Amino acid sequence: QVQLVESGGGLVQAGGSLRLSCAASGRTFSSYTMGWFRQAPGKEREFVAAISRSGASTYYADSVKGRFTISRDNAKNTVYLQMNSLKPEDTAVYYCAADSRGWLSGSASSYDYWGQGTQVTVSS
Repeated sequence: QVQLVESGGGLVQAGGSLRLSCAASGRTFSSYTMGWFRQAPGKEREFVAAISRSGASTYYADSVKGRFTISRDNAKNTVYLQMNSLKPEDTAVYYCAADSRGWLSGSASSYDYWGQGTQVTVSS
């Protein structure tokens, strides 16, 4: 089992940047595929990005491709989401998630463990 804690959210102007972090407990962090999802008020949770166990492979939603970068540091049990060129439509609660099966998936149902989320607000 793994516990996930996100941090780094906040208020930023359009065009700005934020870096989210997700710290994981446990000794088996490197055995999980990690993903970021987001949920805006009144909308369903949507996929943002995922990264393979080693970090060699990544997968992005079209809406963030070229602006967001997912990375991980297995020695620190942490996954990151660097968000650049932020837009008001990026406003949401951002969640990190862990998939024990190791699939690089954009489906929320593939992920076993979830953090509590961190709020990102982008003002216009």
